[in-house]
Amino acid sequence: MAATAFHQASLQSRGYFCDSRLSQENGNAPFRLISKGFKLDIAMLRRGNYCSRKRGFSVIEASNSQTTVFDQVSSPSNGAMSDTRKKSNEAALILIRHGESMWNEKNLFTGCVDVPLTKKGVEEAIEAGKRISNIPVNVIYTSALIRAQMTAMLAMTEHRRKKVPIILHNESEQAKAWSQIFSEDTQKQCIPVVTAWQLNERMYGELQGLNKQETADRYGKEQVHEWRRSYDTPPPNGESLEMCAERAVAYFTEHIEPQLLCGKNVMIAAHGNSLRSIIMYLDKLTSQEVISLELSTGMPMLYIFKDGRFIRRGSPVAPNEAGVYAYTKRLAQYRQKLDEMFQS
Repeated sequence: MAATAFHQASLQSRGYFCDSRLSQENGNAPFRLISKGFKLDIAMLRRGNYCSRKRGFSVIEASNSQTTVFDQVSSPSNGAMSDTRKKSNEAALILIRHGESMWNEKNLFTGCVDVPLTKKGVEEAIEAGKRISNIPVNVIYTSALIRAQMTAMLAMTEHRRKKVPIILHNESEQAKAWSQIFSEDTQKQCIPVVTAWQLNERMYGELQGLNKQETADRYGKEQVHEWRRSYDTPPPNGESLEMCAERAVAYFTEHIEPQLLCGKNVMIAAHGNSLRSIIMYLDKLTSQEVISLELSTGMPMLYIFKDGRFIRRGSPVAPNEAGVYAYTKRLAQYRQKLDEMFQS
């Protein structure tokens, strides 16, 4: 099956960040498709049980990490986590759906095919960067696909502090060695970028590369609508939204949420379905509510993580630009505090 073949590619390494330094678990390892027999208990995730167990497991794994281009530190212990949460009780989470891709423009099913942005997509990414230019960013997560990575990089060219996003390469020992930075001053002006296949777009199986209108004419509008918008019905040899949510939310709770607990501001540049999955978790949406969720390309969505809760500042449904702008304007008014956050 195409889905099985896709999920048998090599696994991107997993990263942990805290106190402005990086701890990374490296190495190549196979990964497997999460079968439909495995159900991600969203209710359990909301209560924090799953997240806590995974976070504890991450601490054990991080002890075997090796040095990368950024200084290595251990994942915080429970005590250290408590201290950090007292010091940094608020963090920003920025979600950006990539700009228009060349297959979006052609009305083709894209899924996990790796295609770049169009000129319009480039402009959308740059505009997204302007909208978040006053929000400090400590770490960036993207999918393994170029359209999400282009969006993140282009957005950061508009950032006020002009820090350089550096993609971490951990495919091999040589890749890690060759990408090292030997200047501490330069490291301070860099933002680590972690790429993860778990944040990839939903794999559309045998629909990938097909024209959407022609596919609807061939199989019927109702069938294609079910493949595209139902929660648990996958296209032929592809992923359902439920299957996409299993991997995306699990990665978010294990790797990204701990950075927010550390007080780090995180940006995620990803895709419509992987971000819908994460928003389902953040906003506690039901499976029926999430299938009607529409995300605009290149439109930042801002969440504030405070006291263990996610507070949405920009609406993901018909995005409320004022919600994002109001918060960035307020940040700009506290420039001195903002500068301290940048230097931390």
